[in-house]
Amino acid sequence: MQQDFFLKAYNYTLPVKNIAQHPADARENSRLLILNKNNHEQKHTHFHDIVALFNSGDLLVVNNTRVFPARLYGKKETGGKVEVFLLAYPVEKEGTHINEKKAEVISLIKSSKRPKTGSTLQLGPELQATVLELLPDGKVIIELCYQITQTKNLSTILSQYGQVPLPPYIARKDGTTTEDRKRYQTVYATTPGAVAAPTAGLHFSKDLLTAIHKKGVQCTEITLHVGHGTFAPVRTEDIREHQIHKEYISVSQESAEAINTVRKNGGKIWAVGTTSVRTIEFMTDSDGMVQAGNGWCDLYILPGYTFKTVDNLITNFHLPESSLLFLVSALYGRKALMNTYQQAIEMGYRFYSYGDAMVICS
Repeated sequence: MQQDFFLKAYNYTLPVKNIAQHPADARENSRLLILNKNNHEQKHTHFHDIVALFNSGDLLVVNNTRVFPARLYGKKETGGKVEVFLLAYPVEKEGTHINEKKAEVISLIKSSKRPKTGSTLQLGPELQATVLELLPDGKVIIELCYQITQTKNLSTILSQYGQVPLPPYIARKDGTTTEDRKRYQTVYATTPGAVAAPTAGLHFSKDLLTAIHKKGVQCTEITLHVGHGTFAPVRTEDIREHQIHKEYISVSQESAEAINTVRKNGGKIWAVGTTSVRTIEFMTDSDGMVQAGNGWCDLYILPGYTFKTVDNLITNFHLPESSLLFLVSALYGRKALMNTYQQAIEMGYRFYSYGDAMVICS
């Protein structure tokens, strides 16, 4: 329907009380809304009950990206405060002295005045940044400089001085907490590179994954490093005119073969999150086979898209007028999904990153 391509058709009003500020007491204790994509029947339960939905021979595909401490605070040469948001995991290179390392990365900088090219930012006793280039879109290329030892590397230095970059709708007056560092990360996160968590995966505990495995369900990993662009607003009235952001992906030969084998044997492919959906569908060729490889994914899924590989989706509740909402609508139907969102609001479901989950399955 033409209405599916109007941005305003994906708008809804969410009371502030429905925006989850903290995770559930335990990962698998969040609520779960089960949607049947064939007849639109609904069931309200809790996430730990998801085990019953799987059949032996199914495959769970998870995104193993790891959120790194991308938000740094410091001072300019003038003494003014500065906030640096690293938009990707820094590319490391050798420094000019023994044990010195440098790393280049595109960033966003927030300060009273934009730093000049060549200026230095002090981000910690052992971490400096030099502004290399001011980009026309407001972004900045910086070069980090730091000392490494047997016990300190880039990862530990970022962990020491950086903060987990929580989304803007989660309020933290005094910065991210110890709880955030643990819970705004999936239990299977191993590959640093994301500036936002693939939040559908936050509901899985190790015990829950074990229970799913005992049902004869395999689990395989892909990588999509969630970028800052995932929060970029859609500004075109016709959503078909929107330019989707690109994100780095990687699919191993082992994972590609696992997906293809399960499909061949009649099992269901369960994608954990929209990131897994985009990766799997992007890497599926014209013959319906998932290929191994890596690169930049710019797949834009909206109503009218024909899914080639993914059968079922586990996801969270998404922001109004967002590309993630378009993707879920492509699988379930926009009108039915928006009606479901309204019901979920009225029933007190918790929305967004730390919120509750839904599963769309057949």
